[in-house]
This record gives sequence, structure tokens and C-alpha cells, in this order.
Amino acid sequence: MTRENPAPATGESTPNAAAPETYDVVVVGGGAAGLNGALTLARARRSVLVIDAGRPRNAPAEHMHGYLSRDGEDPAALLATGRAEVAAYGGRISQGTVESATALPDGRFEVLTTDGRAVLARRLLVTTGLVDELPDVPGLADRWGKEVLHCPYCHGWEVRDQAVGILATGPMAIHQAQMWRQWTDDVTLFLHGSPAPDDETRAALDARGIRVVEGRVAGLALDAGVLSGARLASGEVVPCAALVVAPRFTARSAVLTSLGVETEDQVVDGVTIGTFVPSDPQGATSVPGVRVAGNVTNIMAQVVAAAAAGVQAAAATNGDLIIEEVRQALAARTTPSAHAG
Repeated sequence: MTRENPAPATGESTPNAAAPETYDVVVVGGGAAGLNGALTLARARRSVLVIDAGRPRNAPAEHMHGYLSRDGEDPAALLATGRAEVAAYGGRISQGTVESATALPDGRFEVLTTDGRAVLARRLLVTTGLVDELPDVPGLADRWGKEVLHCPYCHGWEVRDQAVGILATGPMAIHQAQMWRQWTDDVTLFLHGSPAPDDETRAALDARGIRVVEGRVAGLALDAGVLSGARLASGEVVPCAALVVAPRFTARSAVLTSLGVETEDQVVDGVTIGTFVPSDPQGATSVPGVRVAGNVTNIMAQVVAAAAAGVQAAAATNGDLIIEEVRQALAARTTPSAHAG
């Protein structure tokens, strides 16, 4: 377990320009993936620092779903519990934004935050997540995570049997409409400038009772601050209790880019829906010693999947460190022949 110039057990560590703190692992990002990874590493008796900017992707949502034993919990409560659990095993949490990281000649990494703080790490676990880039419709961002939704497995149950609108922004809209039909029989597809469905597609929509509305959606109609409908450019308001959109999922990859790790386009059925950082099943990137977990590498991962990926990447990171330590121990071992003569 390595920690040069250790900081106090709780609270923020104190910058020391002359001798930066060194950790076995610095985790960049303190969401479910990062915290579960940090917990795994701390329980493995590794010195761990989590640097978190405090901007979780699911902050607008009041509840998370599909997480066994945590269904319906406030996402902020999950993170608070996770931070406490990491700290209980000696892991450290620091609020800040990592600006860049540099691979050093000795194999370690220097991590620099936007406020000028530098720390050293033997390994990096990057769990910075992604940014949901919403369609350019006034009012969407204000209701994002409330009545403006994208994932039926996250929110479908909460709007079951209610009027749900699908805002078409690409070819995936037809699939979205048919998907959300599982939760309600009141589904409206807003073409929003997209081409009209061909005859076969229209027949499939009609067969499931999915209405198709032409014209662009110019904004939202609200009742007491809550979504009540989609306002068309013509002025017509089509009632709906939820509006489904397809964001562009863009990986938060700045720190990885600074290390030379590139992103790739995420393509589904020939359509680019975002970017991600490629990795192997244990989170290894193209740069040795740097692993990723969560939405930064898997844009489809829900909270429970991101947390599980954090465990896998952390266990693999610990394995990397053990291999390195065995090699160092062998190199340092004094054999009897060294004293011969």
C-alpha cells in the first residue's frame, strides 16, 4: 500500500508542490462506477483517491430504478452512502475537476486539477461518464430527467398507461415508439421534420395504435410547471405526460484525451448516437495502467451495470499492481550468489 506524504484520514488533502501525494490508484469521477471501484480497491488495502467534479449525469432525476435493493432511491443518497463506505476503508474523496494527466517516465501518472493541484498515481481508473446532448427544443433541458425521458427501463413504469410522446430525431425513433408501447397504449410519434414512415413502417405503427404527428415540435406546454403537452410550430398542443428524446451520448473524455486515449463513434443500426472510449472487458484502454468503467466506455450502462463495471476494472487494476510488485520484489531479492567471493 503506497501513500507518500499521506493526508489526514478525512477531509480534503493539502496540496504540496514540493512532494505531491502518491496513491496506488487515482479514480477520476465519483459516480457509481468510480465509487464502487474505489471501494473494491480500498478493501484490497490500496491507497485510493477519488477526485469528483460533483456533476453526476443523473442529478436531474429524483429516483433511480432497476438497481436491486436500491430501486426508487434518490441517486444523491446512493452516492453519499458510497462515499461514506469508501472513506470507512481508508479511501479518500476530493472534490475537484481533473484537467489532464501525464504519463511519467517511471510508469506513474501525474494528475492535474483545474485549481492547480497535482497528485501522483501508479494507476488510473477513469469513470467520468458522459454528457447527454439534448435536441434543440426550448424547454427540454428544464424538464430533463423529470417528464423529458429517454430510457424506458429507467422511467417506463412511472409513466405507464399515460400519454407518451416520442420526439423523432433520427431512424431510432421508430424503435423508440414501439419500445415505449410496452408501457402504455397511448403513444404519439412526433416526426419533428423527419421523413414520413414508409408504408411497411406505417402499418407496423398503426397495428400497435401508435399515432404519427407531422410538423416540428417548437416547445413544451406546461401546467403548474409540469409537462402537459408538446407545442407544434403551428401552435397546436398535443397532450402528453412524458416526452421521450434521443440525446447524443458524448463521453467525458478530456483527461483520457490528454493521455492519448481516443474516443470512437457509437453506431447503432448504422446511426451514430454518440462517442465512447474503447476498452477490453476489464476496462483496459490503449494506454497501459489506465482503465475505464461506466458510461465513459459503455453509454448504455444503467447505474447497477456501471457499478459492476467499476468492480471489474478495480479488481483488474489491483491485479496489475500485484504483478508489478512481484516483479519488483524479485528484482530486489538478494541471492546467495551475490555474496560469493
